[in-house]
Amino acid sequence: MKARNTFNYSLLVLACAAALANTDVLAQSTTGTITGQAQAGATVTATSNTGVMRRTTVDNSGHFNITSLPVGNYTVTLQHEGTVVATRNDVQVVVNSSADASFIASGNKSLETISVTANAIAPIDVTTVDSRTVITAKDLDKLPLARNAEAIAMLAPGVVAGSGYFSGPTGNALVSFGGASVSENAYYINGYNTTDPLNGLGGIGLPYGAIDQQEIFTGGYSAKYGRSTGGVINQIGKRGTNEWHFGVQAQWAPSSLASDPRNTYYPDAALPENYGYDNPNLPGTINRSRKDNKSTVTTYDAYLGGPLIKDKLFLFAAVEAQKQDSRATSSIAASQPFVNNYSYTTPKHYVKLDWNINDSNILELTNISNKNSYNSNEYAYSYATGAKGELIGHDLETKTGSDIYIGKFTSYLTDDLTFSATYGINRAIDFSQIPGVDPTLPYLKSVQSQDPGITGGQPIGNNNNVGYITPPNARYQSRGLRLDLEYKLGDHLLSAGIDNISSSATDEGQQASGPGYWWIYGKSANPNTPISSHFGIGAPGGEGYYVSRYVNSNATNMSVEQKAQYIEDQWQINDRWLLNIGLRNDQFTNYNNAHQAFVHNTNQWAPRLGFSWDVFGDSTFKLFGNLGRYYLALPNSVAIRAASASTMTYEYFTYTGIDSATGAPTGLKPLGPVFSPNGEFGQAPDPKTVTATDLRSQYQDEAILGFNKMLGEHWVYGAKITMRKLQAAIDDVCDVDALATKAIAQGIDPDSVAFPSGCLIFNPGRTNTFLLPNADGNGYSQVTMSNHDWGFNNGAKRKYYALDMFLEHPFDGKWQGRLDYTFSRNYGNTEGQVLSTVGQEDISKTQDWDYWQLMEASNGVLSNDRTHQFKAYGAYQINPEWMVSGSLQVASGAPKVCMGYYAGPGSDLDNDPAGYGSSYHYCNGKATSLGSFGRLPWTKTVNLGVTYRPLFVDKKLALNLDIFNVLNERRPTALDATYETVSGTVSNTYGMPLYMQTPRYVRLSASYDW
Repeated sequence: MKARNTFNYSLLVLACAAALANTDVLAQSTTGTITGQAQAGATVTATSNTGVMRRTTVDNSGHFNITSLPVGNYTVTLQHEGTVVATRNDVQVVVNSSADASFIASGNKSLETISVTANAIAPIDVTTVDSRTVITAKDLDKLPLARNAEAIAMLAPGVVAGSGYFSGPTGNALVSFGGASVSENAYYINGYNTTDPLNGLGGIGLPYGAIDQQEIFTGGYSAKYGRSTGGVINQIGKRGTNEWHFGVQAQWAPSSLASDPRNTYYPDAALPENYGYDNPNLPGTINRSRKDNKSTVTTYDAYLGGPLIKDKLFLFAAVEAQKQDSRATSSIAASQPFVNNYSYTTPKHYVKLDWNINDSNILELTNISNKNSYNSNEYAYSYATGAKGELIGHDLETKTGSDIYIGKFTSYLTDDLTFSATYGINRAIDFSQIPGVDPTLPYLKSVQSQDPGITGGQPIGNNNNVGYITPPNARYQSRGLRLDLEYKLGDHLLSAGIDNISSSATDEGQQASGPGYWWIYGKSANPNTPISSHFGIGAPGGEGYYVSRYVNSNATNMSVEQKAQYIEDQWQINDRWLLNIGLRNDQFTNYNNAHQAFVHNTNQWAPRLGFSWDVFGDSTFKLFGNLGRYYLALPNSVAIRAASASTMTYEYFTYTGIDSATGAPTGLKPLGPVFSPNGEFGQAPDPKTVTATDLRSQYQDEAILGFNKMLGEHWVYGAKITMRKLQAAIDDVCDVDALATKAIAQGIDPDSVAFPSGCLIFNPGRTNTFLLPNADGNGYSQVTMSNHDWGFNNGAKRKYYALDMFLEHPFDGKWQGRLDYTFSRNYGNTEGQVLSTVGQEDISKTQDWDYWQLMEASNGVLSNDRTHQFKAYGAYQINPEWMVSGSLQVASGAPKVCMGYYAGPGSDLDNDPAGYGSSYHYCNGKATSLGSFGRLPWTKTVNLGVTYRPLFVDKKLALNLDIFNVLNERRPTALDATYETVSGTVSNTYGMPLYMQTPRYVRLSASYDW
């Protein structure tokens, strides 16, 4: 589907399953395991600092294994004939991992040789087969990091920054895992899916100080989990213990200690013969001043945690209040240039109750709130003098975020059988308004392309600087349920469960602001050439000035149901070999505003197979591997434009005047008919005809092989190879003529059926069947379309391979450090559900695959390809009071993009066969696949921090200084990719930086814990 016009400003148990089949969540694990070796027949007891106690008996081979333990610190004791003979203190259980608490050395079964002395570092966890990174609260305290889940995730290998076009529900920049698009990730808090249910872009996170652990899956996860073809970010919140703890913190990042962003200028490039700039006066001149475009960020945190009833009932609560006050100058091309003084207010809270009902049953209740409010004042700004003037209006005022409620019940039915149930609700808001703006004022775009013979060279604008608005009642929610059963049977740990989630959205979508349309001014460098022969839009003549009226409205209601069932066997074959075998089945159904299903996918079997080989039998050398298939559901927003009524039209005119009060053109003369590139004239499509009847969900296959090995007593190193292949994708196709041609070839009378006026959801590269309503109202006719029938030469392709290598020194009381290098390749013709080249977030409805011409020359590297990545982080304890820390991230650049008019076969007759304008992989008449003419520059970011904890207050006070982007790198991360405004006329903004690295800034903080 053609991209919208955009603007840039800133699973007791089986019996329950049937009754719960229509409920709703994928719950990422919140537990871990304690394993080890001891004398056969002895009793091992693990007791947490929250009163949880579990016992097990050491088996005949001398091994013990205590599973499904809430994360935290444990005391592990060994008893022989009722007497405690050894104890291990401070055994930390990390999410989805095994903590070793052995009491005898490997191969030694004598009690007399029990040793409780810890190794220099923890042994390698040989019970896992996946690929992940776990960052603990202790790590977060040491490292200089931005305070969000994505910044933490960037520490993991293979994770790269997503395009600046995209952000999450509370404004966080998004990340790409293993070559996937930014909408293919999953987010969790305490076992509940907090991924944005509207469009899958990002998710809700915890207050920074409430994070106990963050788990970052980069591949190979088990059949328990799914609905991600990218990565998983799983946050575990802190919990109260048997001791009361309190703490406060204040952080301040002042604008006075921050650097300015770089100004942006209109490119001044040598153009090919017969090409000219839209406005020949602009090349080399300033587009946007960024002087003093800085922010002051103030953050206050407080927490308390402890026992309401010792060993029984515990509370942990945290609050965070963040305020960002910023200044941004608009582009000189704004309808009326302005300075925007704006504020973001981000209140968060986290409350968790843990009730140890008895030794066998635990109840956890969690409430999370994460909101973000934005408001602004816009003041007139003169680019000639640099002066700030009077208040002229306001930017779009927004309030987004979620309130989440989670309950989890765990029952240790026997020493070997555990049952858990998780239920949650996510209620999200999506409010926006334009305060104080006349609703009759249209949004104006490209006012610098107004006819100077009318304006006298001074563009005429108005104070509506907001292009799109959402209905005031917009909102969405999700509800989820997960039931899990785990049984230890000899050497097998068997698991089975259901995993359901449902979500809905109300009044979601957008419309053009003001009266419901924009005026877009333009100038053709070839005035006597038709603007679009495809749609019958004539030449403007004269000096080439024209204007178009753009109408857009698509708000609607929608809902999604996602269900899954899984079974898994974790089989300890012998002392050294572990095999993980699983099978998952997902079902996805999407509904339109009338709750009519338009996507229904079932029997989506996803096998998983992983192994771990403890090569030497002492947990110092692990070889591991994994094969798996992963399915991805379509989020709610796919119904917008695709399965519900939508309007998006254009109409072109010449004009003889411009209203000085509104900036609207007068004296209009039409250059052609009203048209819609995708036939969106407000009609509601038949849900049976919107999608292919045999549509398959997007899915991906993955293979991983790697090793971890200890190097001496203090170091660990390793490497892994990852390969991913996208096996099916979903997008939309809009070539109704090709559909009609095939229908006629199948013997269907074209007058006997109704052809779609809009686009259809299909699997690019696969043969799909579509329904056409019979004109007599009696049933449907089927048309089967192959890839060739649509005109495509290739199917959807996305491949990713990577070599990750690391060297790590865990914290030993003095220092820690880790170095990662990743060599990767991400290539094909399909990025995923979004399109970074032009910032299109119409999930699985991008302009790719709409027409075959749009996919010519599209095979190459993809937008999230970064060939080389270097990452390093660490901390050094200088003395008991002082610590220094730092992080380094270096990455090679993203591929450059150029999207122009069509220059393939038949372009001499029609150089815009899709009617999409400058949206083809051609520029200057040459094919331009991504990366074919270069890359953006390398980026590097160095962050440094220093912490002082004075001994005179028992190190309860901490003073921190963090400097981000120490070298003040401000390189571009995305350029404007649209080459032409009309054929032969180069856009003045083509190749201009749209997003750049955040400039250097300083953060000061003080905290006190007692």
